[in-house]
Amino acid sequence: MTLQKVSQIFTKIALKALYTKLSHIVLLVILLTIGNTSVFCQEIIAIDTLKLNNSSLNGPKNNTKNDSLKKKKNVLEGIVKMNAKDYEKIDQKKKQLTLYNEASIKYTDFDIKAGIIVYDYEKKQVYAGRIKDTAGNYIQRPVFTQGTNIVEPDSLVYNNTTGKALIWNSRTKQGEMNIKAEISKRENDSVVFMKSARLTTAKDIDDPEYYFYVTKVKFVPKKKVVVGPTNLVIADVPTPLFLPFAYFPMSEKSTSGFIIPTPGQNNQQGYFLQNGGYYFALSDYYDLAVLGDYYTNGSYGLRAESSYAKRYKFNGRFNFRFENNIQSEKGFPDYVKSKQYNIQWSHSQDAKAAANSRFSASVNLGSSQYFRQSVNMNNVGSTLNNNLSSSVSYSKTFQTVPQVNMSLSATHSQNTNTKQIDMTLPTFQASVDRIFPFAPKDGIKKGIIKNINIQYNVRGENRIKTSDSLFFKPQMFRDAKTGFQHSIPITTNFKILKYFSVTMGTAYNEVWAFNTIQKYFSTIENKVVTKEQKGFETYRTYNFSAGIGTTIYGTFNFGEDKKIQAIRHVMRPNVSYGYTPSFEKYYDTYAIDATGLTTEEYTKFDGGMFGAPGKSYSNNVGISLSNTFEAKMIDKDSKKGESKKVMLINNLNLSTSYDFTADSLAWTPMRVSGGTQFFKDKLNLNFGATLDPYAIDNVGKRINTFNIDNGGSLFRMTSANMTMNYAFSSTDGEDKSNKQNQNNGGTGDDLFGRNTDLSDTRQSLFDKDDTKKEDKNIEWYNTKLPWDLRLAYSVTYNNSNRQKEISSHSVMASGNIELAPRWKVGLSSGYDFKQKGVTFTQLRFERDLESWRMSFNWVPFGTNTYWGFFIGISSSVLSDIKYDKRQLPDRVFQ
Repeated sequence: MTLQKVSQIFTKIALKALYTKLSHIVLLVILLTIGNTSVFCQEIIAIDTLKLNNSSLNGPKNNTKNDSLKKKKNVLEGIVKMNAKDYEKIDQKKKQLTLYNEASIKYTDFDIKAGIIVYDYEKKQVYAGRIKDTAGNYIQRPVFTQGTNIVEPDSLVYNNTTGKALIWNSRTKQGEMNIKAEISKRENDSVVFMKSARLTTAKDIDDPEYYFYVTKVKFVPKKKVVVGPTNLVIADVPTPLFLPFAYFPMSEKSTSGFIIPTPGQNNQQGYFLQNGGYYFALSDYYDLAVLGDYYTNGSYGLRAESSYAKRYKFNGRFNFRFENNIQSEKGFPDYVKSKQYNIQWSHSQDAKAAANSRFSASVNLGSSQYFRQSVNMNNVGSTLNNNLSSSVSYSKTFQTVPQVNMSLSATHSQNTNTKQIDMTLPTFQASVDRIFPFAPKDGIKKGIIKNINIQYNVRGENRIKTSDSLFFKPQMFRDAKTGFQHSIPITTNFKILKYFSVTMGTAYNEVWAFNTIQKYFSTIENKVVTKEQKGFETYRTYNFSAGIGTTIYGTFNFGEDKKIQAIRHVMRPNVSYGYTPSFEKYYDTYAIDATGLTTEEYTKFDGGMFGAPGKSYSNNVGISLSNTFEAKMIDKDSKKGESKKVMLINNLNLSTSYDFTADSLAWTPMRVSGGTQFFKDKLNLNFGATLDPYAIDNVGKRINTFNIDNGGSLFRMTSANMTMNYAFSSTDGEDKSNKQNQNNGGTGDDLFGRNTDLSDTRQSLFDKDDTKKEDKNIEWYNTKLPWDLRLAYSVTYNNSNRQKEISSHSVMASGNIELAPRWKVGLSSGYDFKQKGVTFTQLRFERDLESWRMSFNWVPFGTNTYWGFFIGISSSVLSDIKYDKRQLPDRVFQ
């Protein structure tokens, strides 16, 4: 049989398939087979219009007859792509196409991958299932993808015309929820009915730590899951918790909704509902959560929390907290009503957002007693912090010649003990980059003349000093002080005798003051009155300074065969000189009594924000010496016997000064400070001491007699201090800082315990590593236990009046250990040797099973006594399924 005869036979078969309305896939396979001897096809392309006429079937085209066939509509709606590793087979009798081993078929919006795929092109129905490997195990589970929905069943039957499907043991993920059902019936693109399903947020859907077993489910992808009778199963053990029906919202985007409060009881406020409210999913860029607390004695609290972000632009968060706390009842002597608030705002700008400008904010302000009296936060590290600070700034650089830098900022500093607040609203700063008027445009700046440079700086402030009770009240702004300071420094540097570096400079300063004072004796009040005056005043000052320094190197060699081969000592001595003339022309006198015979001097600029011009001239010399000690040692870990450098003392500083204008006590006490590191930089040691060359009299006052001439030593040590910090762990190098504690103004360590944010007890008490991979078959550690430990030691010595006492002496420790995978225990405690008592102590325990968490936090004694127990699901979708019981500390309200 010739090839032409074979082609005619296939052409007739194709025409018959067209009239009997067979699947377009078979038609295209046959037509493509005419030009290809292989019966396998890797890709089938849909044809928009197929034109056939009688002449094309029988021979050459006949121009006298028109095509009598009507145009057919497309059977396929798009490109069909299929592939298989082993074989692709077409059975024309059964009207089936079979793909085997790593099979895949993609058509319109759905994609199926499986071990075996059988497509019935007459019924337009797809079957996908698993295959067995050489050991007889099922492999290559089907993966059905339509849009963003992914289902992984054991097998499925899908009709691509009606969109209906029947699925066995389907596995699908919607947001944080994983769903597995024995039988699923897909009605269309938007509705799926399931039977005998498991709903869980566990990562392992086949062996979850917990799941909700439901008999029937109606599932609408990306919208909701509605279930019938539901039973909670934990570790494959059914619990008595049963619901007749349940509703789970499903969305890939954030959705608004109510936040269920946590009930509890407190000794002072009574029974309460905490942290209930509403979450507003305002947009993809920002959100808002409004929370509230209510206590049966009338206390209440309100909070607003918002986070915002825009990719490649900025991100930040804002928190506002308010508490109205009541203690006891009206009419009782211990009745106290306390109102506290706190505002936190952090904003950071992406470095790529703007090249020459930047805006940032770090705000932490409010009532001085908020962290000490809040009943909705247990954070000892923040309660012991004595300062709250804030800064909001905008800076811009103008690319001119010379370059100009400008910044506008607002700052806030608050002492929580004295309740004093210092603010600048705002601070303006600008500077012009250095100008070298005598230097060539090209070449090296060398010598005293070529290195002369001039700079201009200006600073303007609106400074406010107030108290906690007057914060943001009219009096706060009436007491504000305003002023500007201009400075023009002129400096140069050069070398003499090759090894000595010399710096010289002078500075001109001009201050514009809008707040001055006037002092006079009032005969009516019979006392000296200080009157504040508004108006523009100015004064000008100038000074001269110079310094000379060098670097001296010394090496002590002990031999290459010694353990310590050499010690290197680097000294950096420096001598500085400063001169400031007297500006007594800005001073005036006032009478101190009614006679007017006794007067005293003052300047109207006293108490100004930039100081006041000095009446007496200053002429002093400063002496300082910096030392560094390094050792060259044999490296035991080196197989080649190489050496390594070890820092012995990284900084040992000595400094003092001599005042030529002083009639007595010309020498200032010498300050000695230093620091070093041991044990591969894990132990940090810092120390300092003050050495006074002068003696003191019987009442402790310094006298103009050297201590050595008074029968003592060369120097009299008046104070000393030493601190040591030792932090190490089984996984050194990881960041273990307490971020929440830092946000509230505390330190980054957990020596005073871990922060407990009662508004979200789902947060871990430990540093959770989500990237760590663990073997599920290992239940206990065999050779190592992950742990971390931090030790802190501090001692202070005071001898200012020959008392020779240890003013403070304490040691603190904090450690965490992972007894087994997901079992963690932590402890923070210490001992005060001065007060002879145990410092703040906290015990932390946590059991983490990925999808749910159990924790216990206990502060056994002290003013912050507290305990809290939590067990619940970690996922935010099911965050209301929890048991949270706590005993809050008894606050002392003021």
